[in-house]
Amino acid sequence: MTSVSPNLNIMIKACEKASKTLIRDFGELEKLQVSLKGHNNFVTNADKKVEKILIEELDKSKRKFSILTEEAGFISREDKNNFWVIDPIDGTTNFLNGVPHFCISLGLIIDKEVIAGVVYDPIKNEIFYADKGGGSYLNNKSIRVSNSKNINSCLYATNYRKNLPDNLIVRNTGSAALDLAYVSCGRFDASLQRNVNLWDIAAGIILISEAGGVLDEIQLEKFDKFNFKASNERISSELNQKFSMF
Repeated sequence: MTSVSPNLNIMIKACEKASKTLIRDFGELEKLQVSLKGHNNFVTNADKKVEKILIEELDKSKRKFSILTEEAGFISREDKNNFWVIDPIDGTTNFLNGVPHFCISLGLIIDKEVIAGVVYDPIKNEIFYADKGGGSYLNNKSIRVSNSKNINSCLYATNYRKNLPDNLIVRNTGSAALDLAYVSCGRFDASLQRNVNLWDIAAGIILISEAGGVLDEIQLEKFDKFNFKASNERISSELNQKFSMF
């Protein structure tokens, strides 16, 4: 493992521990109890177990940061202004249907800035991580965004197809966190997301920033319903002009 900050080290270890129960539950989907939480949004026992493990591990930190998590909301600790951001399973629908494309996503916000992030895909055993000023990594190897410059031949990840040009090459993978991780290592050239939440994108913000990418500024005091773009620098200006709806 490359040298990482104490905070990022705790985040990585928390993901590694939580991933064990996630992998086990993915192999036993028929035994999971699933309840409906809004339209096409499911909460599973796996979500709750992973969240519990992550919170327990992060609470071992010497600095008692608060916690924002998809399932439990905002959990106040001694430090109420700075907080971990948890998505226990980003890509829940994929998970429930046996599609092996989902992840654990963790971010850390200090002084209204994301300073560390982890996106961990337990099935592919891929861990993306970044510290502010320390670069972005995938499984201990430094990563960078793509060098693509022709906006019409780029590969886009998006959860929104309406009003996009027909000639665009787009993918809707079902996991915004992995989409951003893939932009950070050049697998996707850009990600266009509508109505996503802070827990979906917090880790991706630092991953892309440290990998040399460009992304929309967002208000981190707000937790949900963002429209968000991220890409390499070479296509950023044209992307903003062409996709003003994001």
